[in-house]
Amino acid sequence: MTDQWITAPILGEIEEAASSLKGVAVETPLLENVECNIQLNGRLLVKAETMQRTGSFKFRGAFNRIRQLTADERERGVIAYSSGNHAQAVALSANLMVTQALIVMPSDAPLSKIICTRELGAEIITYDRTTEIREDVAEHSRVQRNLVMVPPNEDSRVLAGAGTVALELIHQAEALGVTLDAVLVPCGGGGLTAATALAFEALSPKTEIYGVEPELFDDTRRSLQAGVRVANPKGRTTICDAIMTDTPGELTFAINRDRLSGILTVNDNDVRSAMAFAFDQFKIVIEPGGAVGLAAVLSGKIDIAGKSVAVIASGGNVDAETLCAALNAAKKLKK
Repeated sequence: MTDQWITAPILGEIEEAASSLKGVAVETPLLENVECNIQLNGRLLVKAETMQRTGSFKFRGAFNRIRQLTADERERGVIAYSSGNHAQAVALSANLMVTQALIVMPSDAPLSKIICTRELGAEIITYDRTTEIREDVAEHSRVQRNLVMVPPNEDSRVLAGAGTVALELIHQAEALGVTLDAVLVPCGGGGLTAATALAFEALSPKTEIYGVEPELFDDTRRSLQAGVRVANPKGRTTICDAIMTDTPGELTFAINRDRLSGILTVNDNDVRSAMAFAFDQFKIVIEPGGAVGLAAVLSGKIDIAGKSVAVIASGGNVDAETLCAALNAAKKLKK
């Protein structure tokens, strides 16, 4: 990655990414349940990126970056770091573009995500999340093997691809005759949040954009309060593995700092309840990190009464054991 790409994408680049993804990515549905709307006294729309290729929105950004490799870069291959969703997205995109992928993953990443990444043709090396820094591990391997870095967020081409989620959401809401009051976005490194904020700033500037984080991994919330990027304390954990990032990205924080209406936080029980709600009411499976936006609505962290609000369900890559545990825990919480 070169410095020229550490910039915020403009609307034209997001639209170009959308064109390149036609016929490759899935235009995921915008779901609505009338009974849920009555229950919430507002209009709730769910953008189901759970149905995207590789099971998350990450495919959009990974493919948009890797499609732009030069012939020399394709010959060399790519490297990425990820706990699972970006890993799978890069692996598939590299496969489609006929290049090799090396993925740096935490040793405690969900086994299902490691297996899926490997099955998509990528080579995997692991690191210890508690003692090593993933960027450092990846950079060492990049230099050693002369690979091209495909970061999860810190590249305008990756962010442009992620922005196509918001572009679709805006057009789908318009087709329903809905003017969105707010959009809630899962926030880890902040890429999807930033890309969503940029797209809405250009096309629907009155819509409020909120990032949503696990309460023990609220680095973006605390960074916005401090005015500078701050890291999460070591040793914490959450079921939301997909958004267990250490600190906001430099580029994504610069974008989000000026454009977000706020950051909401939810706890793991909120997330379990949201996963169960999505399963029961919308008939979809959302992974914990992808369910935080819905969790914020259901737990009352934002009042949607009389409003039209969309949540982005950013991914559905959860193994059966974790899903069943979440559903069973949610049942107990209801009692």
